[in-house]
Amino acid sequence: MGNRIVFATGNKDKMKEIRMILADLGVEIVSMKEAGIDIDIVEDGSTFEENATIKAKAIARLTDDIVLADDSGLEIDYLNKEPGIYSARYEGTDTPYSIKNNKILERLKGVPDERRTARFVCAIAAVFPDGTAETVRGTIEGIIGHESAGENGFGYDPIFYLPEYGCTTGQLEPDKKNELSHRGVALRAIRPIIERKLG
Repeated sequence: MGNRIVFATGNKDKMKEIRMILADLGVEIVSMKEAGIDIDIVEDGSTFEENATIKAKAIARLTDDIVLADDSGLEIDYLNKEPGIYSARYEGTDTPYSIKNNKILERLKGVPDERRTARFVCAIAAVFPDGTAETVRGTIEGIIGHESAGENGFGYDPIFYLPEYGCTTGQLEPDKKNELSHRGVALRAIRPIIERKLG
């Protein structure tokens, strides 16, 4: 059994969050790149869970380590849960998030707060060297703000407003964000499953 975890992402911000949350597992956590894995994976699932599993299984075929993959996105109720599983590809893969965020704000112009409900969803799949796979889901509920705010997050964080904290996830301190975020919730849910396997 591999004594490290390969996380299927090239996203440095994500790796930072993951390392902070799983820091005391006592296992080395490496990105795909650090593990020397470079493959293109077609995520053609219809749910976050399916896409995370597709990614994890594709990488698990190339390594003996534990593989974790996540698929996450933003669901906006007013927009029929768009961008959903297409969050990273919304308005084009290479489009900066500042433009994506402005586009969403534009589409919600004049929509009252009670109809701006949204959530971040994160599904994490773990594939173990023995071939077993598990998935968990984490969510955080909020609303889409009326403007972008905050430099701390990435992606859609500056427009995702948490009424009970009076700020966007882009304005939260990193520790607080890890505690509340959809990825934090999902990583904490997958943790005991990994611990059992590491046993």
